[in-house]
Amino acid sequence: MIGKSVFLRALELNDVQDLYAFENDISIWNASETFMPYSAFALEQYVMDAINSDIFASKQLRLVICKCSDGKIVGFIDLFNFSPKHLRAEVGILIQKDNRNKGYAKEALQLLIDYAYNILGLHQLACSINDGNLSSIRLFESCNFVCTAQKKDWIRTNDTWTDELFYQLLLK
Repeated sequence: MIGKSVFLRALELNDVQDLYAFENDISIWNASETFMPYSAFALEQYVMDAINSDIFASKQLRLVICKCSDGKIVGFIDLFNFSPKHLRAEVGILIQKDNRNKGYAKEALQLLIDYAYNILGLHQLACSINDGNLSSIRLFESCNFVCTAQKKDWIRTNDTWTDELFYQLLLK
């Protein structure tokens, strides 16, 4: 899946160190409900499983977002909770801090939407976003996702509660 600025590719074993840095960044643990760091070994096993499986078996797909100009990794984008029966999946996206606000996330999301519709034949995509994550809200709304639900006091960070917004995109 190739765009103008980024391309999406499958995970490779040499991505473990980049994945390690992302998964062990405590600033994003609330989004993934992570409570403890991942070992490089555990992530290597995850990548090996991803290499040897497909979305129909594992119900998830993690793709690497790379710059077209030099092939460097800028982030990861996921389809998860994939339901072949109901033709839907949820989306998650992470972009390295120094590569945010450059249009990479939007282009990667558009490539993923195209893949979900044209290759997987999905009817809808969904995502859940903390109501304080304005950049993610803008990203998904710019790709025509619509907020269809609000879960009150759904996410706890230390002693603070925030709402979670549920967004959906119905594919034609």
